[in-house]
Amino acid sequence: MPNSEHRLVRPISKTVESNYLLHLPVSYGKSNTRWPLILFLHGAGERGNDLQKVREFGLARVCEYDPAFPFVVVSPQCPENDFWRNDVLLALLDEITETHSIDPDRIYLTGASMGGYGTWCLAAHEPQRFAAIAPLCGRAAGLWVWSLAQLPIWVFHGALDPVVPLRESQVMVDGLKALGCHVQFTVYKRCLHDCWTRTYRNQKLYDWFLSHKRAAIPKSTL
Repeated sequence: MPNSEHRLVRPISKTVESNYLLHLPVSYGKSNTRWPLILFLHGAGERGNDLQKVREFGLARVCEYDPAFPFVVVSPQCPENDFWRNDVLLALLDEITETHSIDPDRIYLTGASMGGYGTWCLAAHEPQRFAAIAPLCGRAAGLWVWSLAQLPIWVFHGALDPVVPLRESQVMVDGLKALGCHVQFTVYKRCLHDCWTRTYRNQKLYDWFLSHKRAAIPKSTL
């Protein structure tokens, strides 16, 4: 008999796990305030099962030294020899938003190096979940610009980066601008790969985040 055509529609379930750090501002819980949330993704060097490595990097490090930092910040740890996986990150976002006082219209995403890649990737596949994103020195796939074009984006990169060349961010920025995206691009002229220390100490980034609330963005078709 010749092949006959069929379509499978069948729900599946999956259990995911993630170790993570959670920063709650010192004034959290003292009122009915719904807080802005930042999901922070570290780089490849912080992978493993030791959260102390995450504490010492990027935005998680800022929270260690500033208990009053005025965002809820969730900093997951990627397992050794693995990469950021969207299903795990989305499950973590769901967990935090369901169990804490979070403003769903002020959820932001940022990460550096491998976390920059994770930021591009997660936002490209789930743009409707975020109010704004800030990828730092991360690789990306040019095809993603089509689902990112309606998101506010601020990109950071070191001009002399020997690990992830500047062109990786430049291609994304050029593609987004061609689609009319509201994208900002900061290039540190004499900076190598570590553009995160300078960026996460800059209050302007957090003011910029708070200037944006989630818009009605269609789900990605990727």
